[in-house]
Amino acid sequence: MDGILCALIKCSIGRAYARLKGKEMICMELVPWRPFRALGSFYGEMDRLRERWFGERPLVKALTEKWLPSVDISETKDGFIVKAELPGLEAKDVNVSISGDLLIIKGEKKKDEEEKDEHHYIVERYSGSFQRVFQLPAAVKSDKLVETFEKGVLKMTLPKVEETKKKEIKVA
Repeated sequence: MDGILCALIKCSIGRAYARLKGKEMICMELVPWRPFRALGSFYGEMDRLRERWFGERPLVKALTEKWLPSVDISETKDGFIVKAELPGLEAKDVNVSISGDLLIIKGEKKKDEEEKDEHHYIVERYSGSFQRVFQLPAAVKSDKLVETFEKGVLKMTLPKVEETKKKEIKVA
């Protein structure tokens, strides 16, 4: 390189600028090429058109769609905190187990009773069973698990086994 391109600076709006011996010029943005992006929106439009004319196919929807609760897992120095959003469920509908380093959350969301003369225009709420399995990064004391279930959120505190806790050693 003979010093023609002195600096390449990325600005906040995503354009790249190049300086050529004190002169500034704007370069074109690099955009990844995705050849099938247009097909995705085309198929989406075709699906919406089919649903508008013929309605949803409940069998296909039941086989392809699956609800899984959202889960957050965080680590503290003493253990792990797990929060799972389970709207519409009660504590009796959820089963939590620990097998080795695996945390398993199972449950079932029961379908509401339907009226005989009731006709649905839109059905978006899921009913059925679910299961989430998470591998924990460290061993926990399964007998010391603390659970609370409030406002559709299951919160679990899983204390670590003593030998897996981080120990700070001061070097003298």
